[in-house]
Order: sequence, then structure tokens, then C-alpha cells
Amino acid sequence: MLDFRDVQAFSADEAYLLAAGPGDQSRIYKTSDGGKTWTLQFTNHDPRGFFDCMAFWDHDHGIALGDPVDGQFEVILTNDGGANWTPLPSSSAPRSLASEGAFAASGTCIAVEGDRNAWFVTGGNAARVFRSTNRGNTWAATDAPILHDNNSSGIFSITFNGPRHGVIGGGDYKSPEPQGTTLAYTEDGGLTWSASNIQPQFYFSSVALDPQNGRQLLAVGAAHATYTDDVRNSGWKALWNLNLNAAVYLGPGVAIGVGPKGEIVRFQLHP
Repeated sequence: MLDFRDVQAFSADEAYLLAAGPGDQSRIYKTSDGGKTWTLQFTNHDPRGFFDCMAFWDHDHGIALGDPVDGQFEVILTNDGGANWTPLPSSSAPRSLASEGAFAASGTCIAVEGDRNAWFVTGGNAARVFRSTNRGNTWAATDAPILHDNNSSGIFSITFNGPRHGVIGGGDYKSPEPQGTTLAYTEDGGLTWSASNIQPQFYFSSVALDPQNGRQLLAVGAAHATYTDDVRNSGWKALWNLNLNAAVYLGPGVAIGVGPKGEIVRFQLHP
């Protein structure tokens, strides 16, 4: 049975679906008829590989991220709507640290912006943000102040509003209650990251920024969902005891969260 962890939709008809798992359980499908039929576009044939998340700049140009194989993260790119997925050459693939990987918890371990910017985040005794300004062809890494003291901790999610303002969230999924720093932000496109002062901070598997004001943040995880008007220094506006895996804004102040056993939560958030 496949474990689907990420979906990218462009309309009611067109969407991409990523299955995460070892070896050939990592796959990408596409539908052009609202899910009535799905075309298999990519299958990972390396038994050591494990794909975690994907993102698209537009209908044709997309990127998917896999855990390291032979010390390098697997990055595949498409320029033709997924008809072909091309691995990044070994000479350009981002190199990993020992025990470093990505988390497939929410499908938000990678983010894109504009028509060329991309970022992905890591965990497992590491907490780094990789950034690319040329549509994923080359990468540079920056350390981030997120809890990362064991294999179950690190950065799980990244979100950007514009090319400069971004937020990362994570922590330890085995200890979802208050812990160390699990939220950080950047104002320079990911060159540097600063820890959020909001307290308390929990394990967050997914963070999302409001597309209109760019500052309102919704963060969800295994124990709590919460939001703030500004992750830099504002407090929490609300706190719900919800077990959710991922969240996305549908429009200004309106978001959807999804969790285990088909749970769907609609958030109406005040500006």
C-alpha cells in the first residue's frame, strides 16, 4: 500500500500526488481530470532512496526532494509538467551531514517562490535550510536555530511569502509538548535565520503564511494548532488541542488543516 504525503493542485482538474516510502514506494502521479484517472510519472528504483516532498513553480516546472543516498540529497526536476523527471547531477546535488535527512510528515519540507527560488529543510541531528536561486540547479546551506538533538527532531516545514520573508517549524515529533526552539524566521531569503520569541513552542509538522498580509502564521502539529499575527515577536492568538499533519491557506484568513483518519479542520483566522 502506498503512503501519499504530498499533493500539489493547480485547479479542480489538474494535480500532482507524491507517495513517500523506501525504494519504488516513492512515486509521483498526475491527474488532469479531477482525480478520475492518474498517470504514474516517476518511480524511484533505488532501494536506498526515499522521497519526502515536492513543489511547483508553475504547471510545467517542479521539484521533488529525497533523503540522501551516498551522502547527497536526491533532487529531481521537471520542465514539462512531469512527463520527464531528471535527477540533479552528482556534481550539483546538495551534500548531507551524517544522519541528516528530510521529513515527509507534511509535504512541506520544500518551498518555492517566484519562478526560480527554492528552499528545503533538514533534520535528524541537524537543522539546516538549503536555498537555490536558479530553480534547484545549485544549492547553499545555512544552519538554523531549531531543536535537533536526535534523529526524530529538526526542521519539518518551511513556508515563504515573497522572496525574503520565510518561516520554518519543527521540533521533536516524539515529544510534541513545549520544548526548545521550534520556530524561526528569515528576512533575507534564508541567508540567516532567527529564533522566534513566541512562547510556548511545540512540535510543528507544518507551518503556513497568510498569502495576503504575509505575517500571519498558522502552525500545526501532533498536539496543537495555533496562529500568530507575527512570528517575530507577537504572542499566540489562539491555541487548539488538535492532532494535525499539514495546513495550507485557501485565501486571506482562511486555512485548512488535515490530520489522521481523514480529519479536516477549517480555520477562520482574524487578521
